Amino acid sequence: MWVPLFPKEKHHVYMLTRSSQPGKTVVHVGRVMRSSSAPSVRLGHKMAPAAFFCIFFIYPVFCTVSSLSADSCLPPSIQAEVPGELPAGYAVSRVNLAQCGTEGLQVTTDDPDFAVQTDGTVTATQLTVVSIKGRRFLIWVQKNTGEKSQVEVTLIRKVKEDLSNRPLKRYKRRWSPPPIFIKENQRSPFPKDTEVIASDSSQNYTVYYTISGPGVTENPVHMFTVIPNRGMVQVNGPLDREEFSNITFVARVLNVNTHRETDKPLPVTVIVEDENDNAPEFTGPMQFSVRENCKVGSPVGIITATDRDDPKTPHAKIRYKLLDLNSPFFIHSTSGTITTRTNTLDRELLDRHLLIVEARDMEGDPSGLFRTATVTVTVEDMNDNKPTFSQTSYSAKVEENKANVLILRIPVEDKDLVNTDNWKARFVITKGNETGNFRVETDPKTNEGLIYVVKPFDYEKTKKVNLEVMAQNVANLEGTSDTWASVPVTVNVTDVDEGPEFFPQNLYVIVKENVANGTVIATYTAKDPETQSSKGIRYYEVSDPASWINVMENTGELKVANTIDRESSFVNNGLYNITVKAVDESKKTGTGTVMIQIEDVNDNNPEIISKDLVLCETDGDGGSVTIEAKDLDQPPFSSPFSFELGENNDGKWKLENIKDTSAMLRPAKDLPPGLYSIPVVVKDLQGMGMEQMVTVQICRCVGGGCLAARSSASLSVWGVLAMALAALLLLLLCLLCALVCNTKKDKLDIIDSSDGMLLKSNTEGPGDEVNTSPPVLPTNVKEESVKDFGFAKPGGGSFGTMGTKYPGRHPSGNPIGIDTIGMYNTWNLGSLKEREFMQSATQSTMHMWKTNAIYLDKKLMYFGIDDEGRYADDIPLHYGYEGCGSPAGSVGCCSDVGAEDNLGFLDSLGPKFRTLAEVCTKK
Repeated sequence: MWVPLFPKEKHHVYMLTRSSQPGKTVVHVGRVMRSSSAPSVRLGHKMAPAAFFCIFFIYPVFCTVSSLSADSCLPPSIQAEVPGELPAGYAVSRVNLAQCGTEGLQVTTDDPDFAVQTDGTVTATQLTVVSIKGRRFLIWVQKNTGEKSQVEVTLIRKVKEDLSNRPLKRYKRRWSPPPIFIKENQRSPFPKDTEVIASDSSQNYTVYYTISGPGVTENPVHMFTVIPNRGMVQVNGPLDREEFSNITFVARVLNVNTHRETDKPLPVTVIVEDENDNAPEFTGPMQFSVRENCKVGSPVGIITATDRDDPKTPHAKIRYKLLDLNSPFFIHSTSGTITTRTNTLDRELLDRHLLIVEARDMEGDPSGLFRTATVTVTVEDMNDNKPTFSQTSYSAKVEENKANVLILRIPVEDKDLVNTDNWKARFVITKGNETGNFRVETDPKTNEGLIYVVKPFDYEKTKKVNLEVMAQNVANLEGTSDTWASVPVTVNVTDVDEGPEFFPQNLYVIVKENVANGTVIATYTAKDPETQSSKGIRYYEVSDPASWINVMENTGELKVANTIDRESSFVNNGLYNITVKAVDESKKTGTGTVMIQIEDVNDNNPEIISKDLVLCETDGDGGSVTIEAKDLDQPPFSSPFSFELGENNDGKWKLENIKDTSAMLRPAKDLPPGLYSIPVVVKDLQGMGMEQMVTVQICRCVGGGCLAARSSASLSVWGVLAMALAALLLLLLCLLCALVCNTKKDKLDIIDSSDGMLLKSNTEGPGDEVNTSPPVLPTNVKEESVKDFGFAKPGGGSFGTMGTKYPGRHPSGNPIGIDTIGMYNTWNLGSLKEREFMQSATQSTMHMWKTNAIYLDKKLMYFGIDDEGRYADDIPLHYGYEGCGSPAGSVGCCSDVGAEDNLGFLDSLGPKFRTLAEVCTKK
């Protein structure tokens, strides 16, 4: 075994060992270099005096201990030097158990922080702190024979060598001194000597020393000075390592005589050694949370603290501790991690824990500086409490026929955190709501269960309902073995006096249409739901859109009042509905609906949809038209239809391509353009039908419509001649009017002729040569006869004046007054002047004039019609058709103009005269 000797020897360690050999004991002494990782012993080396001292003075003691251990299987004590903090599993020392035997051997310690392995190794069971004073404990060994032995183990904490108390050493005069070490926070008196700086040049010159830089001429100023002739550096005040951990200034050596540097400038470093003058400071969060009922060792949070002292020294080695030893939490001394020590955290008992945490430096030694802080740990809720009912059962009542009413509130209690999913209740009806009469909701404010009746009850059918309501949470249960709770609920239905009820509520009746009036199609009665009797109930009609049904007040019989027509607009898909009301003796009412299904009968003939058809001529093909028919009846009383020509058809037409509801009508031979009437017989599937007349117009078409028979798109030679003749006639008419208006005679001489005359009408007033004296009526014409002719009374103007209208009628009843523009002026005659005019004209002349005026008035009115083809359609023509498309039409009518006094030319003046007609007939 190696025993270290003189542990403070700087370079070497002398070791003493002992080995047992049969019959003798050999002691070896060797020297080991401190820097060696594995000890190497040199035997027979020249030993220092300390080694001889070990041999002659310590060896006898060593041998004595060895002899005692030979008598016992264990040494009496063990001593080991250990660091201040022992992590779990750290090997402290080893006990040789070989001499005690291994069978049935029991090894224990009186310190639970340490344990002995089977091979005798002593280890730490958990993180253990060894104070500066050290630590002792006993190891007990019991053999199977019952014999007990003990070993005292002494742990000595390693202490760093204090360099501040070391004696000053004199350095060889060289210009490379080691760093100067100074303790921080030194106390007075100042200045204090630190180290001597010396240059090799002092052997050749008389020199002195100066310093400058940080700590001298810079911050911290005047902290260091030097004795010039000695080179002794002095410190003039306390230093704070946390402010200046090291200071480097520059030293210079100069010749006393020349004041020149005799050596190069030398940087001198002053290292400020740390002193434990700063307590730990807490940093980081101090509030944490953990779920209730979590497992042991669940992490809660990490506490952090810092120390401004030198981190390489124990002054900054922080250890954490909870001051409350009964706390349900544990804190790791070095990492500051807080974990749980129990799995019984209950938020409902205590939802917040306040932990007093201590952070102490010097690795937790009692001599270290410390601070405390309060850590808040909030226990988070989990759904480990189910909702509970305050009662064991509940009851409610509801009137029959009531719906959408609240009948019951069910309160519950939940210990979990309010307004969370762990607390919010959700109610479910697990039994009794198979018919869907109930609905259950949760009041979000009170967390109560609300039971509604959504479908009404009938007391005569249901008097009581038993429900079972379960209370759940929005979140699932966890951390508990409980199940959701249920409670029974009894709902009683109360009776009310109800109105009569129809049985059934909707009556379905089948009726054929056209049934005779007064026919009873059904009897619709109601009963009192309490007595199930129809006594005293009267019936009334509420809705009958077509007034087809009468409801018998006393019996409820439904009689036909009017003809029922399935094809009526009141019928939808063959159904016709009426509403009947029943009223009992207490004036309570009930309603029912009668749905009448109307069966069809064959009461409608097929009808041709369009009887006026147009057949357009095409080159080489006579063309065809399609006849469409419809029947308001339904199959089998309607299509397919049969089509055939009537008995009175002339054989010019034939039917082809007959389908269900249509047939094609085609000319049997080439037919000229014109209008044709064809009798067609259409019958339904049952052979019911009639003959109908179809009109077909054959023509040439443009855009699907017929062209006018006498219209032409271009002017022919005869059209040009007709227009020239019309223009000539208009010129002649104007000349005649001018001739009449310019006469200077006192009276107008009208030629006694049957052809009449044309008067000048383009003057706006009488000329110079016009005689303004009133005309004289003929002696044989009385004033009354003039009145009969319709002439106006005096005061309206004179002969030849334009723009005046004289309404009147011919004795035949035809009007003779016209607007005086264009061809004729009407007469404005006063009483005396009328007589003078009538006396100056013969009876035959007046008759001719009136006749021509009436004739021209009719023609002008006729030509004012907007129809393009009407101006030449009113007279029979004996000439051939000359083409189509010409707006002037045919001019063949002009060939009939004979004598110059014949007015027949006025029947075909043509389109040029149309403009004059529109002007003359304008209102």
